[in-house]
Amino acid sequence: MAELRHSSSIGNRVTASPRKRDDVTASSSPLVPDSAPNVDDDDDDYRGRYPRDRFRSFFSSHLQPLFPFFFPDESRSHPHKFKISLFLLVVLILSLVVLISSVVHRLVKEPSSLWENPYSSTTSWKPCAERREGLKSDIPPENATNGYIFIHAEGGLNQQRIAICNAVAVAKIMNATLILPVLKQDQIWKDQTKLEDIFDVDHFINYLKDDVRIVRDIPEWFTDKAELFSSIRRTVKNIPKYASAEFYIDNVLPRVKEKKIMSLKPFVDRLGYDNVPPEINKLRCRVNYHALKFLPEIEQMADQLVSRMRNRTGSSNPFMALHLRFEKGMVGLSFCDFVGSRSEKDLMAAYRKKEWPRRFKDGSHLWGLALQKRKEGRCPLEPGEVAVLLRAMGYPKETQIYVASGQVYGGQNRMAPLRNMFPNLVTKEELATKPELDGFRKHVTSLAALDFLVCLKSDVFVMTHGGNFAKLIIGHRRYMGHRLKSIKPDKGLMSKSLGDPYMGWASFVEDVVITHQTRTGLPEETFPNYDLWENPLTNCMCKA
Repeated sequence: MAELRHSSSIGNRVTASPRKRDDVTASSSPLVPDSAPNVDDDDDDYRGRYPRDRFRSFFSSHLQPLFPFFFPDESRSHPHKFKISLFLLVVLILSLVVLISSVVHRLVKEPSSLWENPYSSTTSWKPCAERREGLKSDIPPENATNGYIFIHAEGGLNQQRIAICNAVAVAKIMNATLILPVLKQDQIWKDQTKLEDIFDVDHFINYLKDDVRIVRDIPEWFTDKAELFSSIRRTVKNIPKYASAEFYIDNVLPRVKEKKIMSLKPFVDRLGYDNVPPEINKLRCRVNYHALKFLPEIEQMADQLVSRMRNRTGSSNPFMALHLRFEKGMVGLSFCDFVGSRSEKDLMAAYRKKEWPRRFKDGSHLWGLALQKRKEGRCPLEPGEVAVLLRAMGYPKETQIYVASGQVYGGQNRMAPLRNMFPNLVTKEELATKPELDGFRKHVTSLAALDFLVCLKSDVFVMTHGGNFAKLIIGHRRYMGHRLKSIKPDKGLMSKSLGDPYMGWASFVEDVVITHQTRTGLPEETFPNYDLWENPLTNCMCKA
């Protein structure tokens, strides 16, 4: 009834004449005490006309029994205390809303499939390339092998890693003694790192003692060490890429037996995959996944970075590692076209002409080549394209992302779309203090090793272009059991979808989700000339 009278009074005020409205307003003004209503005479009418007091009465009568701390009895007669109590209750309610929304956000917006390989439970593969304990070694003494081989491991850290694995395999094929490989400088890295500056050499030699004879240095009886580095008489240079085991036995081993010490160079990708015995491929996996361990100080620093990534929000959270391949050298070498100003494109054309003059020629043929490569998915993804892809997959703005990358071409302007959509981007330089990283700066490959380990241990790894780093990470995570999610984007799909002006967001999301369901680091069937480092399934893993 109070509500009906209140409605009636409102209706009367709406239809009253201006003079009557003025009379009502004057009579009800708090400045005229004689005409103030008597609460005791008509409590319902008073509440109808004064909603603030009606709310106060509601809170006191309904919430005081539930929250006696916020609404003590004396607050009814002290408006100031009542306001304080009401304020505290509002703060409590808002805190609960934030907490509940955070929980709902994780449960609804971040399903487990975002951070776990959704089909990993259907696989039954396990690693089986580790050293077998208790077996008697059949390795002959150092002076009883067919001779010594020596290699320069060229390129960056990951190319060097592959070369070391191949060197052990070649030594096994020829029953030769392997001299500890030297990490060779090149024009890009310009690093004077030694193998023992990065890897635990003692573990490396000891773990492989039953497989291959490995020595730390050139034997003392060979006095002219400079000859081994420079003399053509001590070098085997005609080894083709992806050579077979038979090639080494027929063409390299006779020279090793004759000269006793031979250098093999170049040695990048000089051993095949499906043209060598399965036990040799298993040995390469043993070297890669078990024998080659980084130094303890590198492992410990990487573990600290991983721990900081998992606790950036104040509580344990999963994180993504993004290998962003968009350095100037990669952009130039790809000969792909990218978004940019006319001056930026002119500068890139001049850079390509200087670095790769035989491929550049006059530049007239490059536009068609760039379009074809993009359609085929052979161009590096730009940071903005990566952002759109991750959002389509369902990763929210709050996702914690560790970026493993060199200097991004285009700087902050190029990174802006990715950072705007995913502001929680960090690098090792932002996670660690300057003094913590200073000890690793003297060796460029030490910093690369930190990125390698953080990416390896992340909950989700995302590659944006090919290369040794990405395929070694994906292969290693597969070898660990396919449980860790490793996303290999379909760049051809991205090119087709982003180039379609009629495709809506919903259709794009559907295509991305369906296409990438099986591009998450699950086992893949092997094929002729398959890459052992990215897919170690057949030779290095066994059915559980």
